[in-house]
Amino acid sequence: MTRTLNQPLGGDTMPRTGGPGTMMRLPAAESAAGLDACFLGIPMDIGTSNRPGTRLGPRQIRDESRMIRPYNMATGAAPFDHLQVADIGDVPINLYDLKKSVEIIAQHYREVLSHDAIPLTLGGDHTLTWPILRAMAAKHGPVALIHVDAHSDTNDTMFGEKVAHGCPFRRAWEEGCLINDKVFQIGLRGSGYSREEFDWGRKQGWSCIQAEECWHKSLTPLMAEIREKIGNAPVYLSYDIDSLDPAFAPGTGTVEVGGLTTMQGLEIIRGTAGLNLVGGDLVEVSPPYDPTGNTAVIAANFLFEMLCALPGVSRLR
Repeated sequence: MTRTLNQPLGGDTMPRTGGPGTMMRLPAAESAAGLDACFLGIPMDIGTSNRPGTRLGPRQIRDESRMIRPYNMATGAAPFDHLQVADIGDVPINLYDLKKSVEIIAQHYREVLSHDAIPLTLGGDHTLTWPILRAMAAKHGPVALIHVDAHSDTNDTMFGEKVAHGCPFRRAWEEGCLINDKVFQIGLRGSGYSREEFDWGRKQGWSCIQAEECWHKSLTPLMAEIREKIGNAPVYLSYDIDSLDPAFAPGTGTVEVGGLTTMQGLEIIRGTAGLNLVGGDLVEVSPPYDPTGNTAVIAANFLFEMLCALPGVSRLR
């Protein structure tokens, strides 16, 4: 029997300034049951160390997604012709207890993954990726990781605490969630506390690509190398908006100069097409520092690009 696939509400049917407040104005769903992929938010900023505000990120990203149309003109991807997609709302975290929120997130994603849906997450601070990876490992075993960020987020502690937005990938590594020779960190930059700041990951066998290595060049060749190294392994994509230069994305908590361009961000995400993507997130959008809304616009479009790169979506280019 042919199933009817959800479609975003079109601008000719309802003005862009109206309609539901869901991602791309898609139908809302109470769970991931029956879905191939889903958007969901984690409205938290209790793991942040500088500017707050990312708890407001999911709502603003959804609002700025209203201009996105269902067909990808660059890649030829039409995800809503192939996948059943809906917005399943937000994770009900505890805004007064970060450690408890980690457990809530992990359990929520175990439920999503039990339906074999691929989750695409609207953040929220980067702490959230650790419990998601915990749920991913329970479902798929250790996963490959493409992590795009200005920061390595491999601190052992922050202010003496093990749970913070600068620690998620150290915690995921400790729990055996990652395939060490298939971890790629792209866009690392800025000042640090020692020369060895980015070397912890390299010592684990990770590929850590600093922003300076990306300046003035296309990242399409890099992504071809990464695809070859990852092969058929399940892979998770975690995209911190502060990977972009603040000229493009000022609305984030820990800006660093000399970042990636939006074009390079698109090359990275489009370069994951053909991989066994099992999930992705877009984190660290802070609307109070995004007066034009451009940071959230970029985030919404990058999440759409992630949807277009998922398995099962055919592309003409």
